[in-house]
Amino acid sequence: MKDSISIEEKAKKAFLVGIRDEKTSLKKAQSLLRELEGLANTLELDIIAGEIVNLRERHPRYGMGTGKAEEISEKAKALNAECIIFDRDLGPSQQRNWEQLSGISAIDRQELIIQIFATRASTREASLQVNLAELNYSLPRLQHKYINLARQRGGRYGTRGEGETRLETDRRRVEQRINRLEKELEKVGQQRQLKRRQRERQAIPLCSLVGYTNAGKSSVLNALTGAGVLAEDKLFATLDPVSRRLQLPGGTWVLLVDTVGLIRRLPHNLINAFRSTLEEVKFADILINVLDASDEDVKEHYETTLSILRDLGADNIPMITLLNKIDKLDDLGDELAKETAMNTLLDAFPGAIPFSAIEGKNAGNERIKGLFKAIEKNLK
Repeated sequence: MKDSISIEEKAKKAFLVGIRDEKTSLKKAQSLLRELEGLANTLELDIIAGEIVNLRERHPRYGMGTGKAEEISEKAKALNAECIIFDRDLGPSQQRNWEQLSGISAIDRQELIIQIFATRASTREASLQVNLAELNYSLPRLQHKYINLARQRGGRYGTRGEGETRLETDRRRVEQRINRLEKELEKVGQQRQLKRRQRERQAIPLCSLVGYTNAGKSSVLNALTGAGVLAEDKLFATLDPVSRRLQLPGGTWVLLVDTVGLIRRLPHNLINAFRSTLEEVKFADILINVLDASDEDVKEHYETTLSILRDLGADNIPMITLLNKIDKLDDLGDELAKETAMNTLLDAFPGAIPFSAIEGKNAGNERIKGLFKAIEKNLK
């Protein structure tokens, strides 16, 4: 048995299923489906089709009515899809039911995001965190792996079938591995605390770049410090926190830290696994909330970031809002349209600083000067 989950090498053609219930507006459902497509594209899957299912009531077998499930299954098979990806978490039995109905892989949002994290982890700590999330996701699904074998009882009454024996063995292995990973992560957390105390003794202010995934945090870090870290136009391009020293115009040195991107409905297994890393923002002197000014869901992304910061206990730290990617407003064409779009953004985010990581390659850039002034003001 593999200890980690993966989307099969051949499962490249994906059929996406968005879910809209009575609490979800059509606009939000469409936004979430676009985001699901972005997640799938990050894994280089081929999106062949997708649709939003309107739910009037819950159905335990498939998460929707049997008739609708059969319709989705037939559409996916007719298009030669190799996996169906749901913008919702599937229970272990629901996942099995969908795969029995369609004959192809059924993947939920949680598994998709965990798999992206698995492909992005490069440091030991990130690998440990992702592996822990994978195992916690897989553990409740083990029983379905051997469900047929478990029913093949033989011999005397009360003896265990082959499936039950293998299930218990694999469950014990996974639980032991989870325990080892948690202990290793605890040691890594202690090392991080030691580094933090050393930094505090040096009295260097800490500025954490936070924000929604793909808002351009790594590009901002590169523009300000020349860090040269990976910055791709993909969700979760980098997971590992990167820090660089930066000297402000007034002479003050700060430590600028790029943190893991946030997203709506971040899987609980990942939140738990990455909690020690995410909670590092609590020790920042300033938070720089990087927004993608060109994204039509920027307000929703802003609220998601604030919500997660509240959950982490970091909502009382001074925060600078950075409207990144304003260079994309040039795509609007005429000056009036660009001015109107900018004014709309500034009305929605009072006091925010317009910024372009692409344009801001040197400290002489006026937008970089504006950010530096805001950091110095908040440090006083």
